[in-house]
Amino acid sequence: MSKEITIPKNIENQTLYKRKVSFAELFYSLLLAPRSVSVFIKNKKQKTIDEQFLERLQLAVTEVNACAVCSYAHTQIALKMGMNNDEISGFLTGDKNLIQPQEAKAVLFAQHYAETRGLPEKETFEAIVKEYGKKKARIILAVIQLMLTGNMIGLPMSALRARKKDKPYKDSSLFYEYGMLYNSDSIGYFIHKMDF
Repeated sequence: MSKEITIPKNIENQTLYKRKVSFAELFYSLLLAPRSVSVFIKNKKQKTIDEQFLERLQLAVTEVNACAVCSYAHTQIALKMGMNNDEISGFLTGDKNLIQPQEAKAVLFAQHYAETRGLPEKETFEAIVKEYGKKKARIILAVIQLMLTGNMIGLPMSALRARKKDKPYKDSSLFYEYGMLYNSDSIGYFIHKMDF
Protein backbone atom coordinates (compact mmCIF):
# COMPACT_ATOMS: atom_id res chain seq x y z
CA MET A 1 0.00 0.00 0.00
CA SER A 2 1.43 3.35 -1.04
CA LYS A 3 1.67 6.05 1.61
CA GLU A 4 2.39 8.78 -0.95
CA ILE A 5 0.04 11.71 -0.64
CA THR A 6 -1.84 12.31 -3.86
CA ILE A 7 -4.44 15.01 -4.22
CA PRO A 8 -6.68 14.89 -7.29
CA LYS A 9 -5.22 17.32 -9.85
CA ASN A 10 -8.53 19.17 -10.27
CA ILE A 11 -8.28 20.21 -6.59
CA GLU A 12 -4.53 20.77 -6.38
CA ASN A 13 -4.38 22.93 -9.54
CA GLN A 14 -7.60 24.89 -9.20
CA THR A 15 -7.60 28.63 -9.84
CA LEU A 16 -11.22 29.30 -8.88
CA TYR A 17 -13.29 28.60 -5.79
CA LYS A 18 -15.66 25.71 -6.30
CA ARG A 19 -17.63 27.22 -3.43
CA LYS A 20 -16.82 30.64 -2.00
CA VAL A 21 -18.17 31.36 1.48
CA SER A 22 -19.34 34.58 3.04
CA PHE A 23 -18.34 36.07 6.36
CA ALA A 24 -21.88 35.41 7.67
CA GLU A 25 -21.62 31.70 6.75
CA LEU A 26 -18.25 31.48 8.49
CA PHE A 27 -19.62 33.25 11.58
CA TYR A 28 -22.58 30.85 11.82
CA SER A 29 -20.31 27.85 11.39
CA LEU A 30 -17.93 29.08 14.08
CA LEU A 31 -20.85 29.49 16.50
CA LEU A 32 -21.59 25.77 16.17
CA ALA A 33 -17.96 24.72 16.56
CA PRO A 34 -17.52 24.63 20.37
CA ARG A 35 -20.38 22.19 20.91
CA SER A 36 -19.26 20.09 17.95
CA VAL A 37 -15.69 19.94 19.27
CA SER A 38 -17.01 18.67 22.59
CA VAL A 39 -18.99 15.88 20.88
CA PHE A 40 -16.01 15.01 18.67
CA ILE A 41 -13.61 14.74 21.64
CA LYS A 42 -16.11 12.63 23.58
CA ASN A 43 -16.34 10.22 20.64
CA LYS A 44 -12.53 9.98 20.46
CA LYS A 45 -12.54 8.79 24.08
CA GLN A 46 -15.60 6.54 23.91
CA LYS A 47 -15.10 5.32 20.31
CA THR A 48 -18.85 5.19 19.67
CA ILE A 49 -18.20 5.62 15.94
CA ASP A 50 -15.12 4.30 14.14
CA GLU A 51 -12.61 7.04 13.26
CA GLN A 52 -12.24 5.86 9.64
CA PHE A 53 -16.00 6.24 9.16
CA LEU A 54 -15.78 9.80 10.48
CA GLU A 55 -12.78 10.52 8.27
CA ARG A 56 -14.75 9.36 5.22
CA LEU A 57 -17.47 11.87 6.19
CA GLN A 58 -14.86 14.61 6.39
CA LEU A 59 -13.50 13.68 2.97
CA ALA A 60 -17.06 13.76 1.58
CA VAL A 61 -17.57 17.33 2.88
CA THR A 62 -14.20 18.38 1.49
CA GLU A 63 -15.12 16.94 -1.91
CA VAL A 64 -18.14 19.24 -2.10
CA ASN A 65 -16.09 22.34 -1.28
CA ALA A 66 -12.84 21.34 -3.06
CA CYS A 67 -10.61 22.80 -0.38
CA ALA A 68 -7.01 22.06 -1.41
CA VAL A 69 -5.53 22.60 2.07
CA CYS A 70 -8.16 20.36 3.69
CA SER A 71 -7.79 17.72 0.97
CA TYR A 72 -4.07 17.53 1.65
CA ALA A 73 -4.43 17.43 5.45
CA HIS A 74 -7.20 14.85 5.45
CA THR A 75 -5.38 12.69 2.92
CA GLN A 76 -2.48 12.54 5.39
CA ILE A 77 -4.82 11.68 8.25
CA ALA A 78 -6.63 9.01 6.23
CA LEU A 79 -3.36 7.40 5.13
CA LYS A 80 -2.17 7.25 8.75
CA MET A 81 -5.45 5.53 9.63
CA GLY A 82 -4.76 2.87 7.03
CA MET A 83 -7.10 3.99 4.27
CA ASN A 84 -5.73 3.39 0.77
CA ASN A 85 -5.13 5.96 -1.97
CA ASP A 86 -7.95 4.67 -4.17
CA GLU A 87 -10.51 5.08 -1.40
CA ILE A 88 -9.23 8.54 -0.44
CA SER A 89 -9.08 9.71 -4.04
CA GLY A 90 -12.56 8.29 -4.63
CA PHE A 91 -14.01 10.31 -1.78
CA LEU A 92 -12.22 13.47 -2.93
CA THR A 93 -13.56 13.10 -6.48
CA GLY A 94 -17.10 12.07 -5.53
CA ASP A 95 -16.84 8.43 -6.65
CA LYS A 96 -19.86 6.79 -5.02
CA ASN A 97 -18.65 3.25 -5.80
CA LEU A 98 -16.39 3.15 -2.73
CA ILE A 99 -19.07 4.06 -0.20
CA GLN A 100 -19.78 1.24 2.21
CA PRO A 101 -23.52 0.45 2.28
CA GLN A 102 -23.85 0.94 6.05
CA GLU A 103 -22.26 4.42 5.71
CA ALA A 104 -24.11 5.55 2.59
CA LYS A 105 -26.80 7.64 4.28
CA ALA A 106 -24.26 9.44 6.46
CA VAL A 107 -21.97 10.17 3.50
CA LEU A 108 -24.88 11.53 1.44
CA PHE A 109 -25.99 13.62 4.43
CA ALA A 110 -22.44 14.99 4.76
CA GLN A 111 -22.51 16.05 1.13
CA HIS A 112 -26.00 17.53 1.50
CA TYR A 113 -24.92 19.44 4.61
CA ALA A 114 -21.95 20.91 2.73
CA GLU A 115 -24.01 21.70 -0.38
CA THR A 116 -26.58 23.59 1.73
CA ARG A 117 -23.74 25.39 3.55
CA GLY A 118 -24.74 24.01 6.93
CA LEU A 119 -28.48 24.49 6.52
CA PRO A 120 -29.78 21.03 5.59
CA GLU A 121 -33.43 20.15 5.27
CA LYS A 122 -34.80 18.94 8.62
CA GLU A 123 -35.96 15.63 7.13
CA THR A 124 -32.41 14.72 6.10
CA PHE A 125 -31.11 14.83 9.67
CA GLU A 126 -34.20 12.98 10.89
CA ALA A 127 -33.30 10.20 8.45
CA ILE A 128 -29.81 10.05 9.99
CA VAL A 129 -31.31 9.78 13.50
CA LYS A 130 -33.59 7.00 12.30
CA GLU A 131 -30.72 5.12 10.61
CA TYR A 132 -28.01 5.46 13.28
CA GLY A 133 -29.80 6.46 16.49
CA LYS A 134 -29.73 9.81 18.27
CA LYS A 135 -26.27 9.49 19.87
CA LYS A 136 -24.47 8.44 16.68
CA ALA A 137 -26.43 10.97 14.62
CA ARG A 138 -25.19 13.76 16.90
CA ILE A 139 -21.59 12.58 16.44
CA ILE A 140 -22.05 12.40 12.67
CA LEU A 141 -23.49 15.93 12.64
CA ALA A 142 -20.70 17.28 14.86
CA VAL A 143 -17.95 15.88 12.63
CA ILE A 144 -19.63 17.24 9.52
CA GLN A 145 -20.09 20.67 11.13
CA LEU A 146 -16.43 20.79 12.12
CA MET A 147 -15.30 19.79 8.64
CA LEU A 148 -17.47 22.46 7.04
CA THR A 149 -15.96 25.03 9.40
CA GLY A 150 -12.50 23.76 8.52
CA ASN A 151 -13.30 24.07 4.80
CA MET A 152 -14.59 27.60 5.29
CA ILE A 153 -11.23 28.55 6.81
CA GLY A 154 -9.23 26.34 4.46
CA LEU A 155 -10.70 27.74 1.25
CA PRO A 156 -9.23 31.25 1.62
CA MET A 157 -6.05 29.61 2.95
CA SER A 158 -5.90 27.51 -0.25
CA ALA A 159 -6.40 30.64 -2.36
CA LEU A 160 -3.63 32.43 -0.45
CA ARG A 161 -1.34 29.42 -0.96
CA ALA A 162 -2.07 29.51 -4.71
CA ARG A 163 -1.43 33.27 -4.74
CA LYS A 164 2.00 32.71 -3.18
CA LYS A 165 2.76 30.31 -6.08
CA ASP A 166 1.80 33.09 -8.55
CA LYS A 167 -1.45 31.28 -9.44
CA PRO A 168 -4.07 33.41 -7.66
CA TYR A 169 -7.70 32.35 -7.78
CA LYS A 170 -9.47 34.41 -10.41
CA ASP A 171 -12.51 35.00 -8.17
CA SER A 172 -10.56 36.00 -5.07
CA SER A 173 -8.59 38.89 -3.68
CA LEU A 174 -5.87 39.32 -1.12
CA PHE A 175 -8.34 41.35 0.95
CA TYR A 176 -10.88 38.48 0.97
CA GLU A 177 -8.28 35.85 1.79
CA TYR A 178 -6.67 37.70 4.68
CA GLY A 179 -10.02 39.10 5.81
CA MET A 180 -11.62 35.67 6.14
CA LEU A 181 -8.58 34.24 7.92
CA TYR A 182 -8.29 37.21 10.30
CA ASN A 183 -12.01 37.19 11.05
CA SER A 184 -12.09 33.42 11.64
CA ASP A 185 -9.27 33.80 14.17
CA SER A 186 -10.92 36.78 15.87
CA ILE A 187 -14.38 35.20 16.03
CA GLY A 188 -12.90 31.94 17.26
CA TYR A 189 -11.17 33.77 20.08
CA PHE A 190 -14.35 35.52 21.24
CA ILE A 191 -16.45 32.35 20.95
CA HIS A 192 -13.83 30.52 23.03
CA LYS A 193 -14.15 33.20 25.72
CA MET A 194 -17.95 32.92 25.81
CA ASP A 195 -19.47 30.54 28.33
CA PHE A 196 -21.41 27.83 26.49
